Amino acid sequence: MSIKSRLVILNFLEFFAWGAWLLSAGAYMYVSLKFTGLQIGAVYGTLGIASLFMPAIMGIIADKWLNAERVFGLSHIILGILLFWITTVTDFNTFYFIVFLISMFYMPTIALNNSISYAILEKNNFDIVTVFPPIRVWGTVGFIIAAWIVDVLGWKVGKEQFLVSAIASIVLGIYAFMLPACPPVKSTEKKSLIQRFGLDAFVLFKNRKMAVFFIFSLLLGAALQITNIWGVPFLEDFALDYKGYFAVEHSLFLMTLSQISETLFILTIPFMLKRFGIKKVMLMSMLAWVLRFGFFGIGNPAGGFVFLILSMIIYGMAFDFFNISGSLFVEKESKPSMRSSAQGLFMLMTNGLGAVFGAYASGFIIDLYTLNDGTKNWQTIWFIFAAYALIVTIAFAFLFKYKHNSKDIINIKH
Repeated sequence: MSIKSRLVILNFLEFFAWGAWLLSAGAYMYVSLKFTGLQIGAVYGTLGIASLFMPAIMGIIADKWLNAERVFGLSHIILGILLFWITTVTDFNTFYFIVFLISMFYMPTIALNNSISYAILEKNNFDIVTVFPPIRVWGTVGFIIAAWIVDVLGWKVGKEQFLVSAIASIVLGIYAFMLPACPPVKSTEKKSLIQRFGLDAFVLFKNRKMAVFFIFSLLLGAALQITNIWGVPFLEDFALDYKGYFAVEHSLFLMTLSQISETLFILTIPFMLKRFGIKKVMLMSMLAWVLRFGFFGIGNPAGGFVFLILSMIIYGMAFDFFNISGSLFVEKESKPSMRSSAQGLFMLMTNGLGAVFGAYASGFIIDLYTLNDGTKNWQTIWFIFAAYALIVTIAFAFLFKYKHNSKDIINIKH
C-alpha cells in the first residue's frame, strides 16, 4: 500500500471516530439522559478545556520521549476503552468525567495526526503543501460517513453511537503502530517550558492589531460549537408537530451537509484572501454566522425547510473563512521564530477559551428559554445567538484596523 493511501486511512479513521458522536451526543444527552442545557453545554465544554493544555503535553511527550505514532496509537486505544465505558453510565457526574477524559485523549490526536502525516510525507520526499490537503479531505469524508451511519441506523439518541466510535478508535490505535516510525527529533535548541506551551506568543498582544484579532478570535470561537451541540436536539424537537419529515427523521444526515459545504468553501479561500483581504473575509465569516443562526430561527421541516438547507450551506463560509483564513493571517503576521507558538495561541483562543465560553453560555441560554414542561423557545434562542454574532461583527468592523494590499501573498513555509 502506498504512503498516501496509508495516510488517507489514518485521516479517515481519525475523524470517523469523532463524527460518530460529536453531532449526535447532544441529542442523546437531551432525549435519552434528560440532561439540562447547562449540563449538556458543560459536557461539550470539556473539548475546549482539554484543548487548553493536553495538545501541548502530548506534543512534549512525542517531541522528547516516545514516537509520535505510538503516542497517537496508545491515545486511541485508551479512547476506545473510555467510549465503551461511557455506554454503561447515565448519571451526569460520571458521564461528564468520562467525556472529559475522552476530550483529554482525543483533542491532542488532531495535532498528532497532522504531525505524523507531515513527518511521513517529508521523509518520503513529498511536497506537503500540495499532497496533504487531498489526504486531509478524507478526514472530513470519514466524519460525514460516520454521522450518516449513526443516522441511518437510528442511533442518534442511543448509546450505540459511542460503540461505533469505540471500535473505530481501537482499530485506528492498532493501525497507528503499523505506520512508519516517527521518532522524537533531537534538537540542540533548548526551549523553556513557556516556549513549549506556546506562551511566548503572548508577546503578540503588544501589537494592537493582533491583540484585537485574538480577542475577536475568542468571541467568534464561542460560536463554533453551538450548532454542533444544539443542532440535532433542535431538529429532534420538531418531532411532535412534524413527525415523518426528513429534517426530523434524518436530522443528523441534514447536519452533515454543513461538513460537505465546508469542503467546498475551503477551496475559495486563496482567491478570497487575495481579492478582499483578511478583514473582509473575516467579516464575511461573521455575517455567515449571523445567517447560520438566523436561518435556524426561521426554519422548520415543512415550509421553512429551505432555510434549514441554507443554514447548512452557509456553514462552510462561517467556519472555513474564520478558522482557515485566521490561521493564515496569524502565519503571515508572526515572526518565523514563533509561528508555531502563534498558531497555538490562535487555537487556544478559538478552540480553547472560546469553545468553553460558547458551550457554557449556550447552555445557560437554552435553560433560560426552557419552559417548565421542557418545551424550548428555539426561535428566540437562535435569534439571540444571531444577535450575538451580529454585535461581534459590527464591533470587529470598527475596531480591527487593517489595510489590504492586493499584491500581498501569504507564503506558508514548512
